[in-house]
Amino acid sequence: MDQSMAESAAEAEAHAHHRPGDAPEHVGWSKVPQVTAVFWIVKVLTTGMGETASDYLGRSLGPIPAGGLGFVGLVVALVLQLRSARYQPWTYWSAIVMVSVFGTMVADVIHVIAGIPYTVSTVVFTLALGGVFVAWYSSERTLSIHAIRTRRRETFYWATVLITFALGTAVGDLTAGTLGLGYFTSGCLFTVLIAVPALSRSVFGLNSVAAFWWAYILTRPLGASFADWMGVPAARHGLGWGTGPVTLALIVPIAVLVGYLAARHNKRNDLIENFASTRHRQA
Repeated sequence: MDQSMAESAAEAEAHAHHRPGDAPEHVGWSKVPQVTAVFWIVKVLTTGMGETASDYLGRSLGPIPAGGLGFVGLVVALVLQLRSARYQPWTYWSAIVMVSVFGTMVADVIHVIAGIPYTVSTVVFTLALGGVFVAWYSSERTLSIHAIRTRRRETFYWATVLITFALGTAVGDLTAGTLGLGYFTSGCLFTVLIAVPALSRSVFGLNSVAAFWWAYILTRPLGASFADWMGVPAARHGLGWGTGPVTLALIVPIAVLVGYLAARHNKRNDLIENFASTRHRQA
C-alpha cells in the first residue's frame, strides 16, 4: 500500500470511530489535496495561467472591470470550496485558479494604479503573510495543511494562499523588472530557489511545514515568470506568443492533470468507504 492509500486507511479508521455527536471543529474530512509531485506541477501551472489570464483580462477589459470580474469569480469559487464537505479536486483547483488570477490583479493594481513600487508591496505582503501565520498558529497551534479539517483552519489556509499569490507576483515582477533580470532569468532563479527547501529538509532537517510553505510561496514567481516570458513580446525579451494563447495553452494540461487527480481521488474515496464499512461490520 502506497503512502496515499495508507493515509486513506488511517483517515477511514478515524471516521469509523466518529460519532454523530462529535464536534465538527475537531473531526472532519480533509479539505486540501495530498502533496504529491502532481500537486506541485498543477500548482506551478495554475500560477502561470493566473498571471497571463490576469494580464489578458486587464488589457482587454481594463483594470477595474477585470478586477471586478476576478473578485466575483474568486468569491464564487471560495464559497463552493468552503461549502464542500470534503476535498473535491475540481472545486479545490478552481478556487486555486481564481486565487491566482485575483492575487495577480491585486499586486498589479497596487503597482500600476496606486504607483506603489514592487519593493514596498513585497515588504507589505511579506508582513501580511507573517501576520496570518502568527494568527493561524496562535489559534490552532499548527500550520500543517494535513490538519485542514475545520472551517477556521480552512479560512486561515485560504487567506494564506491568497497572500502568497500576491506576494509571489510582486516578487516575480521585482526581480524581472525592478532588478532588471528579465522574465526568463527570473524563472531560472526561482527554479533554483525552489529546490532549496527540499535540500534543506533532507540535509539540515528543516521542519516539513516550513519547507512546504517556503516552496509553496516560490511556485508563484516561478510559474508566473516563465508564463510572462512566453507571453510578452520580443521587445520585452519574451517569446511573443501573447497572454491569451498562453492562458489557453496552460488550461489544457491543468484540466488533464486535475482530471487525473479526480479519478485518483474517487478511487481513494472508494477505499475509505470500503474500509470504514468493513470496520463497522466487524465492530
